[in-house]
Amino acid sequence: MPRFVVVRNSGMAKRGYHHGNLRQALVEAALQLIEVKGPTGFTLSEAAKQAGVTPAAVYRHFDGREDLIAEAARQGYEIFADVMQYAYDKGQPSALSAFEATGRAYLAFARKYPGHYIAMFESGVSVNRTPELAAVAQRAWGVLEKAASDLSQHIPPEKRPPASMFSAHIWALSHGVVELFARNSPGRQSPFSPEDLLESGIGIYLRGLGLIDPDQ
Repeated sequence: MPRFVVVRNSGMAKRGYHHGNLRQALVEAALQLIEVKGPTGFTLSEAAKQAGVTPAAVYRHFDGREDLIAEAARQGYEIFADVMQYAYDKGQPSALSAFEATGRAYLAFARKYPGHYIAMFESGVSVNRTPELAAVAQRAWGVLEKAASDLSQHIPPEKRPPASMFSAHIWALSHGVVELFARNSPGRQSPFSPEDLLESGIGIYLRGLGLIDPDQ
């Protein structure tokens, strides 16, 4: 699998920036702050300090905190769409394997890129804030919808749910597992791993559609 690496120092060490790439340095600083303080728990001044520049410098690139978070979300969706596409391709030529792989990819992404995940799904920033953000989010969604469409061809037309509904159900299931059990939400515990919860949940859903044998 291609490596999607976001290089960040551990903890909250001051970063600074190099080669004049202030815009990206600010995004990286925001991602660190988001992981530690949440999407509304930091100021632009803190992001500037983390990047090693003055607060005034931030406004050469971003209109405000939400604009900065939206860019972090956009970059997250770029990574997410590539991860989803890789999972889909790796599962081929089996429609079932490709579909299941995209569900697992959601959980893997949330674990590996928590700052991006929070910016994308927990910040309150609209996916339609910019055309660029909307487009890449749709690309990610499109991979899961294509996987659902491929798999649903095995269902008789009169019983076949729309691919958009099919994929939305799996996205919601994956998101619920991540939020409740993979991100250590206070008070939420399960004797099962998030991977087992997701796999069994998808299995129950697919059995209900007659796509896998009841005994599997």
